[in-house]
Amino acid sequence: MKKSLKGQLTKIFITLIAMMLFVLMMLNFSFLSPYYISQKLGEFDRIYHSIANQKAEIFDMDNDEARSRVSKIAENSNSQYFIIDTQLSMMVSNANEFDEKNLSAQLAGYQLGQAQKDGRLLVGDGNYEIYQIRDPRNDTEYIEMWGQQGSSYSFIVRSPLESIRESVTISNRFLMIVGLGMCAVCSLLIWVFAENITKPIKKLTYLSACMANLDFDARYTGNEQNEIGDLGMNFNRMSEKLEKTISELKRANNKLEQDIERKQKEEELRKQFLGSVSHELKTPIALIQGYAEGLKDGITQDPESQREYLNVILDEAGKMNEMVRNLLKLNELELGGDDVVFTRFNLTELVREVVNSMEIMIRQKEAVLCFKTEEDIYAWADPYKIEQVVRNYLSNALQHLDGDKVIEVKINQHEDKLRVSVFNTGSPISEEDINHIWDMFYKADKARTRAYGGNGIGLSIVKAIMDSLHQEFGVTNYDNGVEFWFELDAK
Repeated sequence: MKKSLKGQLTKIFITLIAMMLFVLMMLNFSFLSPYYISQKLGEFDRIYHSIANQKAEIFDMDNDEARSRVSKIAENSNSQYFIIDTQLSMMVSNANEFDEKNLSAQLAGYQLGQAQKDGRLLVGDGNYEIYQIRDPRNDTEYIEMWGQQGSSYSFIVRSPLESIRESVTISNRFLMIVGLGMCAVCSLLIWVFAENITKPIKKLTYLSACMANLDFDARYTGNEQNEIGDLGMNFNRMSEKLEKTISELKRANNKLEQDIERKQKEEELRKQFLGSVSHELKTPIALIQGYAEGLKDGITQDPESQREYLNVILDEAGKMNEMVRNLLKLNELELGGDDVVFTRFNLTELVREVVNSMEIMIRQKEAVLCFKTEEDIYAWADPYKIEQVVRNYLSNALQHLDGDKVIEVKINQHEDKLRVSVFNTGSPISEEDINHIWDMFYKADKARTRAYGGNGIGLSIVKAIMDSLHQEFGVTNYDNGVEFWFELDAK
């Protein structure tokens, strides 16, 4: 199952924070007490030197200042002391009466060599010894320093270890509370930061998916001034180059297919072309020759009749001229002499321009044309040739318009294919004719075709263009009219 990058980043950072909190608590448990003891040893050394430097003043009952200095140092280190001279005549202590008795008894135990058995020696430098010991009288663990100054006096200093253990417990509890709070806050911040980091990556993922589907409209629009921004710009350049390359490949592939088919069709088309031209030109040439000979022989002297003869000659000559142009265009298409330029263009805009250019013809026919597609739809093809197809379909629809005189143009998309259809109301095409309407010079309704000057080449040109593009096209009959259609690639 796919995992979110944002979720993975969040889990990684939360795990790191939790591990750091755990390590900190373990360090607190393991090293805070030894560190505290090492600090106590330094404080005890200062107390010892303070006592040694002021031993005469301490036993001077009138010198409160000396005792105050020693007491202050002891209180700052949470310690109690008991000092007694060798004659047992004077003693000094900052402890209460009960603790003073305990200190006196403990000092006597050290002097008799008994108390050392219950303690662990931490320091012994000749001037004093420091032990970690549990006093059974109050079941409390202490750090104790005792020693003697020659034959002058003896002393003991103690500091309870319970306070450090209580400090460790409180410290760890505080770390736990603060750590949980930090985890919650950091989780939220990491989630937000991860969203900001993964947002441009999601854009790049979407862009790569579009490119995989040959949709090159998508562009990276981020403005990050980092590696992700550079990657996005590279994606845009790659999209542009891929679009251009695919266009060139389609053109090359299409040209290759045309070259293969051209040789097979050339001889057949040449024969068909000569036969069709001879057949189609026979009638207008005969009319022109007949009317010209009539004028030459003076068959009529009436100016009106002469003008009518001349109009017939000009009309038939014009039809021949149009026929020749269309034949040349058709011949060029079928022989593959006209290059197909594949490009990506706005199909909606092209159809709309063709409709607008034929507006006069539409009004002359009193037709109602419906083209309601508003969105821009893009296609891959030769836009010039597609314009010819649309124009021929619309011209054909106008010439065969009947009934409600409605023409409907539509563009529909299904997956990667686009279908353009032109429907006109009127009589359906007979089953006999529907298979031949794409043939050169074929006229389903010969009387009507002759009346509007058609020569049966327009749909043949459509067929040649669509064959050159290798796309589907066709016609569909309805009860109230006929629909011509063709398809293009959307990608």
